[in-house]
Amino acid sequence: MNDTFMKEKPILPLLTSMALPMVISMLVNSLYNIVDSFFVAQINEQAMAALSLVFPVQNFVNATAIGFGVGINAMIAFHLGAGNKGNANASATHGMILSVIHGFLALIISIAIMPTFLGAFTKDENVIKLGLEYSRIVFLFAPVIMISLAFEKIFQAVGRMNETMFALLCGCISNIILDPLLIFGIGFFPKLGIKGAALATGIGQIITVIVYLIYYVKKPLPVKLKKSCLPLQRSLDFRLYTIGVPAILNLALPSFLVSFLNGVLSAYSDIYVVVLGIYYKLQTFLYLPASGIVQGMRPVIGYNYGAGEMERVRKIFRLALLMCVGIMAGGGTLLCLFFANGLIGMFTTNPETIQAGGLALRIISSGFIVSSISVTASGALEGLGKGVQSLLISLMRYVVIIMPAAFILSRIRGAVGVWNAFWITELISAIASVWIYRKSLKH
Repeated sequence: MNDTFMKEKPILPLLTSMALPMVISMLVNSLYNIVDSFFVAQINEQAMAALSLVFPVQNFVNATAIGFGVGINAMIAFHLGAGNKGNANASATHGMILSVIHGFLALIISIAIMPTFLGAFTKDENVIKLGLEYSRIVFLFAPVIMISLAFEKIFQAVGRMNETMFALLCGCISNIILDPLLIFGIGFFPKLGIKGAALATGIGQIITVIVYLIYYVKKPLPVKLKKSCLPLQRSLDFRLYTIGVPAILNLALPSFLVSFLNGVLSAYSDIYVVVLGIYYKLQTFLYLPASGIVQGMRPVIGYNYGAGEMERVRKIFRLALLMCVGIMAGGGTLLCLFFANGLIGMFTTNPETIQAGGLALRIISSGFIVSSISVTASGALEGLGKGVQSLLISLMRYVVIIMPAAFILSRIRGAVGVWNAFWITELISAIASVWIYRKSLKH
C-alpha cells in the first residue's frame, strides 16, 4: 500500500478498513476487562470493591499512555500527510523515549500513593489489603504499558490497523487464559488470588509488546525509530505535549470523576460504590467499539488535514459520527435497557446490588446515543492537532457539568440522582461539542 492511500481511497471503505480492526480490538479488550472483573468477583465482593477503588489510578496510568500516544499519532499522521518523513521519524522516536520515561514515573508514583489513596475511600482493612496486593503488582508493569501503547499509536498512524489488532488480541487472550489459572491455582499454577489477576494483566501486556517488536523488525514501517533523531528538539517535544497532555487529561478525567462519585455514593452505601465500579467495567464494553471507530478515524482525518483536503475531513467526521451512533444505539442503549440486571449479575450474586445496579444502568443508558456526538468531536479534534479544544469537551463531560449535577441531584434523590446526572451531562455536552468543533474547523 502506498503512503498516500489515506487521501486517495474512497472514504467509506477507507474508514471501514481503518476502524474495523480497532473495533474488534476494543471489543476483545473490553471482554478482557469484564472477564478479569468476573474472575476477581468470584473471590469475594471485597475483592471486587478493591478492584473498583484501584481502578481510577490504574485508569490514569492507561490514560497517560494512550493520551501521549494520541500526540505521537497526530504528529506522525500530520507530517506524513504534509510529505515530511523526517519530522514523522523524529515524532515516533521522541514519542517512544518519552513514553518510557513516563512509564517509570508512573510505576514509582502509583505504588507510593496507593496506601493513602485506598484509605481515603474505605476503612475496611481487608479491602485495603486486597487493593494493595493487586496494585503493587499491576503497577510494576507501567513501563510496559507505555511502550505497548506508544507502539500502538505509531502503527495506527501509518494505517497498520491489522497489526495493532493482532498484537492487542494476543495480549488480551493471554490475559483471559491466565486469569483463572493464576487466581484459583488451576493445574500446576500457584493460587495467587487477586495478585494472580494483576500478574495475568502484566504478562498479557508483555506479550503485546513482543508482538509489536516482531512486526517492527519483520514488516518495516514508513516511519522509523532512529538514533539520528535522538537529539533534543524542543519545538517537536513541545508539540507532542501540546497534543498529548490534553489527550491525557481527556482520558484521565473519568478517573477523577470516579473518585469524586465514589465519595458521593459511599455516603449512602458501599453497594453503590460497587455498582459504579461495575458500570465502568461494562462501559469499556459499550464505549470501546465507538473508541475503535475514533481511533480508526484519527490518523485518517489528521493525514487529510495535513494534506489540505478539507472536504474529505468533513466527510470523514460525518461518517464516523454515524457509525458511532449506530454502535451506541444497538450495542449500548438496547443492551442496557433490556438486560441490565443480567449484566450486573455477572459480577455479583448480591440481590440488592443487582437491583440497584440494574436501575443505574437503565438510567445512565438513556444518554448513550447522544454521547456519540461528544466522543466523535473530541476524537476528531485530537486528530486535527487541536488538543485544547478536545479537552474543553471532556471537561464538560467529566467535571464542569456532571460533578455539580451529581452532587446536587444526590441531595435531592440520593444515588438515583447521581445516575440521572449522566444523561443530563451528555445532552448538554453534545450541544456544546457541535459548536466547538465547527468553530475549530474554521481556524
